Amino acid sequence: MEKQKRLAYVARRYYLEDQKQSDIARELGVSRPLVSRMLSEARELGIVEITVHEPGARAAKLLERLSGSVRGGILVEEGADNDETNRFLSQGAVELLGQLGTRRLGVGWGYLIGQLVTWLESHPQPNSTVTDICPLVGNASIPARNYQSNENVRLMAQQLGAAPHFLYLPALPESLEEKQLLCSTEVYRQIEQQWAQLDTALVNIGDYPSSPDFASLVRYGSLLQRHRACGRMLIYYFNEAGAVIQSDQDFAVQIPLDALGRCPNIIGVCSANTSAKALGGALKSGMFTHIVARQELVREWLEQ
Repeated sequence: MEKQKRLAYVARRYYLEDQKQSDIARELGVSRPLVSRMLSEARELGIVEITVHEPGARAAKLLERLSGSVRGGILVEEGADNDETNRFLSQGAVELLGQLGTRRLGVGWGYLIGQLVTWLESHPQPNSTVTDICPLVGNASIPARNYQSNENVRLMAQQLGAAPHFLYLPALPESLEEKQLLCSTEVYRQIEQQWAQLDTALVNIGDYPSSPDFASLVRYGSLLQRHRACGRMLIYYFNEAGAVIQSDQDFAVQIPLDALGRCPNIIGVCSANTSAKALGGALKSGMFTHIVARQELVREWLEQ
């Protein structure tokens, strides 16, 4: 026991306190080669364990644990703050598009989508595989750039060297009747054709309640509270069990769920602020084939 305590002391001084072997030898009144042998013996006895973390190994293990929910994705480390984390996530989403060989891309909206557009403006990808981009949601009436679908599509297309296709309809018409009228127009039929040809959809995963509220009270009444909504994708809401909450009075203009489900690759992107509840509900919905998120967020959900 005394010998092991001595070996542990030497190991702590060397590995944890960054002391040189020569300094430890001088302190103990022994030779430096003896200190080296003591460190080797400490490893052999299991007093010291050395672990090498290969770059990306932790993310790969987390993704492997998600293999029952998604086919793959990119998980990023935490940044110094939320802005830096969102830049890492934006870069990861663009990298994943390249890995998938995306050609016809549908884009949602939300905070991270806006951050992704900003990142692309500083990091254009003229050799991207993407040839065509269209929005998955109509345009919001609020001035926030994150929810200006057509403008985000235009900017992304510009930075990716792709052709933009626009949806000249509001995301939230005045009523269900107005939505039905808008969806009977040639403009809507054209975007339906674009949606049918998508090979990849980039869809935001956010929390509920969210800001802006997207007229959820008018569209759903008390349904969201009764069904315990915890998250949002596009302007659809879901609960922790992964059930998408449906309303007969939903007048939002966005890609229908059945059309989205036919897209071969559906990437769920989580911002730095997305909660583990929202991520879990999204994964349980079965809608997503790939994920872009923080490693810590995925670990938190897996350990719940």
